Amino acid sequence: MSGQADVQAFLDTYGQLQEAIAGLSGEALRWKEAPGKWSVTEVLAHLADHSIVTSFRIRAILAGDAARLPAFAQDAWVAGQKANEAGAVDILAAYGALLHYNAQLLGRLTEAELAKTGVNAKGETVSIADLIRGFVRHVHHHLGQIDRIKQAQRAAGLHAPKA
Repeated sequence: MSGQADVQAFLDTYGQLQEAIAGLSGEALRWKEAPGKWSVTEVLAHLADHSIVTSFRIRAILAGDAARLPAFAQDAWVAGQKANEAGAVDILAAYGALLHYNAQLLGRLTEAELAKTGVNAKGETVSIADLIRGFVRHVHHHLGQIDRIKQAQRAAGLHAPKA
């Protein structure tokens, strides 16, 4: 990890998500293209869940935990928590708070600590720096998903942005 630049890219994901949902009505945030597809709110809930899991993975590596880093059943987590009934603004606030808390931790770590590794659920060895880069890539993937949902809303004639 190249220190400050990667921590900044990590922190920047919050603003990118805020920008992606700016102006969307409650209806647009909860709209689903089809059963089994996620709404924008559910994408945000998934990213908050991913942040929780990433937080645990970082701490497990730092603690020298020999257990495999946990995976999670993303669809079951989103469905089980009734994520589409939650407020997108509240979900994003929780995401931002956890992001900030983790960035503070990352800022205290040495390069040697950032290079510490664990074994993920796939059996791959990953460092803390790898986790952070992967987290940023994961958020960017879901930003693309949010854009595709907004495009589908427009194609369906839904007025996604607030007037």
